[in-house]
Amino acid sequence: MLALTYDVGNIWLDALLGLLAVVALMTLSTFMLIWLERKISARIQMRLGPMRVGPYGLLQTIADAVKLMGKEDLRPKTADRWVFELAPFAVFVPTFAAFVAIPFTRDWAVAFLDLGLFYVVAATGLSFVGFLMAGWASDNKYALLGGMRAAAQLISYEVPMVVTLVAVAMIAGSLNLSEIVLFQNRVPLFVWQPLGFFIFIVAALAELERQPFDIPTAESEVVGGPFIEYSGIRWSMFFLASYTGLMIYSLLGALVFLGGWEWPLGSAAGLWLQLILIFVKTSLFIAFFMWVRFALVRLRIDQLMSYCWKVLIPLAFLQVFLNGFVLVYGWPDGFLLLTSGAGLALAMYIIYRAVDTEPRKLRMVPARGGASSAQPATVDATGSE
Repeated sequence: MLALTYDVGNIWLDALLGLLAVVALMTLSTFMLIWLERKISARIQMRLGPMRVGPYGLLQTIADAVKLMGKEDLRPKTADRWVFELAPFAVFVPTFAAFVAIPFTRDWAVAFLDLGLFYVVAATGLSFVGFLMAGWASDNKYALLGGMRAAAQLISYEVPMVVTLVAVAMIAGSLNLSEIVLFQNRVPLFVWQPLGFFIFIVAALAELERQPFDIPTAESEVVGGPFIEYSGIRWSMFFLASYTGLMIYSLLGALVFLGGWEWPLGSAAGLWLQLILIFVKTSLFIAFFMWVRFALVRLRIDQLMSYCWKVLIPLAFLQVFLNGFVLVYGWPDGFLLLTSGAGLALAMYIIYRAVDTEPRKLRMVPARGGASSAQPATVDATGSE
């Protein structure tokens, strides 16, 4: 009985230490990501970025955190107090909880879950509740509009992401992230599922609400989105959750599509090599997401939702159907690449057609006081008849 109590105590202690280590690691990583994104944006825009506080501006994020902690915590007089104060935690806590099931190496993880992939997607998908709470409780029309946009966007793009990850789990034969990584010891899954890889990247950008999918926080339309009325430390919690989500989706992409710590070294990789591999692959995703933010313009809300429901979701379900067809009939793995590659080509063609369209035809409508017999003239987008 004493031995059993001791073992249970050790399990709880190990889990607590693991959680504390993950929280500390993610907090420090978030500070570094904020500094890194400032430097990347500065390089793209041909400037220096943070340079004053600390060497190369490394302590700028620390200075910002100290400033935010010292700012007054304001709340609108007509706001719903309890919902307003709990909303940042509703965004922040599920994001950090997703790290529980993410393995960093073969032997390093807080918990190795058989349904780890399902758990990560479910945990990260809860953040829209916090945005709705923040938008509703603020008693601000801009905040409410931003919260509704966030909920619509997150729920919509959650569908193609989940369906795509189901297609990946079909090939790997497991929802355990460690087993999915081990399945890729020779060939990473982005080779067999290029369409799924593309859908995952697009959906992750939308889930993170990063440009060109930053519709809920578009300054030109909703000023600041769901957290416009927040200040100080509560305001910073939304952005801490955002950068933590960036880390989660980058880690998830590295594990599911790039082979994690296995590919290309396989079982020959030691602990330090595993850490280097997962760090490099995660960094590639992070750098790509940051580059996209400063390279593309913001989409309209109708374009964003239309592309999700009319293009990504049908293609994601088509990918699942084709994977099942290949697996049931035992066709060679090359058919997975062939079918998924054809779907990716179709998605690229749809994007090309949407971008490279002819100028729209506009109809000149006569003014109310004009002659009723006037015929409307047809002009193109440049204004010429």
